[in-house]
Amino acid sequence: MTPLEAAELLAQGQLVALPTETVYGLAARADDDLAVARIFATKGRPADHPLIVHVADADAAAHFCAALPPLAQRLVERCWPGPLTVIVPRRAGVATAAAGGQDTIGLRCPAHPLFHEVLAHARRLGVPGLAAPSANRFGRVSPTTAAHVQQEFGNAVAVLDGGPCAVGIESTIVDCSRAQPVLLRPGQWDSAALEALLGEPLRQRDAQSPRASGTLDAHYAPRAPVRLFDRAGLQEALTAAPSGVAVYSRAPRPVQSGAWAEMAAQPEAAAQALFATLRSLDDGGASHIWVEAPPADDPRWAGVLDRLQRAAAAAP
Repeated sequence: MTPLEAAELLAQGQLVALPTETVYGLAARADDDLAVARIFATKGRPADHPLIVHVADADAAAHFCAALPPLAQRLVERCWPGPLTVIVPRRAGVATAAAGGQDTIGLRCPAHPLFHEVLAHARRLGVPGLAAPSANRFGRVSPTTAAHVQQEFGNAVAVLDGGPCAVGIESTIVDCSRAQPVLLRPGQWDSAALEALLGEPLRQRDAQSPRASGTLDAHYAPRAPVRLFDRAGLQEALTAAPSGVAVYSRAPRPVQSGAWAEMAAQPEAAAQALFATLRSLDDGGASHIWVEAPPADDPRWAGVLDRLQRAAAAAP
């Protein structure tokens, strides 16, 4: 499939899985509520769980929001294209389904060249932007290769193969719809870097925060239950581990383990490999996946820790 062929399918209201720098997205034209409904149905995703709309640039964002608030404008100028989503007030009557019925909408300009080719062709065909959550069944491990998408949906969804995703976890989400910025989901852009750009602290989500993609307590889960340990706790637990336990750790391979995968020492490399590693251990038949938790006191690791905590929350 070529970017032009992908854009033509999207303009017709069909779904196409597209590569981004974060994960592969299951895309539909964001201005067509029926097309967006196909995303929810295909993923098995609740229709009130909002999607992120991907646009070519800040000018294209104007179709979906009347004006970017100053907070969002600062982030867009410094972080787009890239793995950052801003939540802003939605233009009335536009992308209602993609927004999950909320008055706010999440906007992102991806950094993958093939996605931008699709956006350019799609714009010429009258498509202002693409809603594109991760291209997997709802709540499961996000795909970072075209093969992962095909594992999820077989031939039911067309895929534009752009190779492995460079970032490997979903975008950071910052709510800019209120007077003060709120971090809704961590990602490659960590809180310290964003606070330096904004010149003010990020607040934590509260009861007034809008719903946002990928923020349910249980998410990103393989079939095998995930459990997190500190390093000492992992070593102790492995002395009485049930059969079939796979280990994912920064520490050297435990002598008691069966399947083992090494977590990279640097957070960027660990993020890039995270979902592919969870899929590989799961596909290898692990009964459980025990993970050495990354450091909680280093904001650079917050995105990886967030995904692992939500994966573990899905365990029975």
